[in-house]
Amino acid sequence: MTNTAAWWSANDRPAPKMIVTVDDRLTADDAVKYAAQGISMLWLGDFHNAKQILGAIDRRVAKGGSGTRKRKRTLAEAAEAPETRAEEFYRLRQARAGRSRIMSMILVPLERDEDGTAKLPLHRAPKIGAVIDFGYKEQTWSDGGRAIVSLQELIGVQGAHQWYVNGVDVPALDARIHPHYGTFMPTRNEYVDLVNQAPMGDLDLAFDIGTGTGVLAALLVARGVRDVIGTDIHQRSVDCANDNFARLGMQNYAVAQVTDMFPEGRAPLVVCNPPWLPGSATTTLDAAVYDPGSKMLLQFLAGLPDHLTEFGEGWLLLSDLAEILGLRTRQMLLDAIDQAGLEVYDRLDTYPTHGRATDTTDVLHEARSREVTSLWRLRVKE
Repeated sequence: MTNTAAWWSANDRPAPKMIVTVDDRLTADDAVKYAAQGISMLWLGDFHNAKQILGAIDRRVAKGGSGTRKRKRTLAEAAEAPETRAEEFYRLRQARAGRSRIMSMILVPLERDEDGTAKLPLHRAPKIGAVIDFGYKEQTWSDGGRAIVSLQELIGVQGAHQWYVNGVDVPALDARIHPHYGTFMPTRNEYVDLVNQAPMGDLDLAFDIGTGTGVLAALLVARGVRDVIGTDIHQRSVDCANDNFARLGMQNYAVAQVTDMFPEGRAPLVVCNPPWLPGSATTTLDAAVYDPGSKMLLQFLAGLPDHLTEFGEGWLLLSDLAEILGLRTRQMLLDAIDQAGLEVYDRLDTYPTHGRATDTTDVLHEARSREVTSLWRLRVKE
C-alpha cells in the first residue's frame, strides 16, 4: 500500500529524495548512518522520543568534529595558523550547515482533522494547529489530507510562534513587536537605539528599506514622522510589518509594500538595515543575516542619491563584524559610499549589549566582543 503526502517547508528546504519509516527502535547511530546516505527518516513512534533522538543525533554529530569543544580548539589555534579569519568563519558556517542538514532529516507526519485543523498523529504529540497556521499557512495539503515536515523545522516554528504570541519588547518604542516566521527578530536593541538617538530633520516622509518586522518604521512614526513607507522583497515580511503597524495603531502613518529596494519618489530620510554579513543565503532565515556579495548594501548605496530630496539623509545601519571577520574591509565600504556619489555626514556608534557578546562559549565571542554597530549618516555630495 502506498500513501502520498505533501512536502512542507516553511524555510524552503527541498523535498527529500529517499524516505524510510522509523519508530522508537531507531538509534542515533543508525539515524546518522541513514543521513550519511542521504536517506530521510519518517518518524512514526512517540513524539517525545523523536525529540530525544534529535538531541542524540546532535551530540553524535558534535563528536564527529562539529562540537563546541572541537571548535574552540580550532579557533584558539587559528591566530597562529595561516588560514584567515574569513576562511575560518566560512569553515565554521559550513560545519553548522552540515550539522543542520543531518538534523533536518528526521521527519514527522501531519494530518488534517474534519474541521481542517492540523495535528501530529503521534503518541504524546502536542496540539500544533495554531503553530501550523502560523508557519505553514501558504502550504497545501495532499488529496488525502496529509503532509510531512522536518521535526527540526517544526520545533523552530513552535519557538517562533511563541515569540509571535508574546512579542519582543522594544524599549525605544515602549511597546512590543510581534515577528512572523522568517522575519528577523529585533532582539538586539543597539541598532534600534541608534535610530532613536539620531538627530531628526524633515518629518514629512521616510522610507524604511528592508523593513522586516517594521520595527524601525514604527520607531520613526513614534519620533514624529508623518508618513513612512517600508519596503521588502518578501511578502511575509510585508505582512508582518503591516500587522505590527496595526497592532501599534500606526496603520494611518506607516505602510509596507513588496518592492525591490526603493519605493517611487524621494524622501528627506531613507533608512536601511541590510544583512550585516556577506555570504550565501541558502534559506529564507539566512536572508535576514547574510547578504550575498553585499548585494543589498551596494544596491542601497548606489540607488540612494536618486531617492533623497535635496539636503536629505540616508541612514545606513551596519555592524563591523564582517570587517573583524575579514569578510569585508572598511575601505570597501568607504569606496562604495564614494562611488555612489555620497559622503559621510556623521556616524553614531554603539557597542553590543546582547548576551552573545559576553558568552565565552560562543565560537565567535572574541569577534563579537569587539563589534561596533554604526549608524552612518549619508548625504549626496555637493
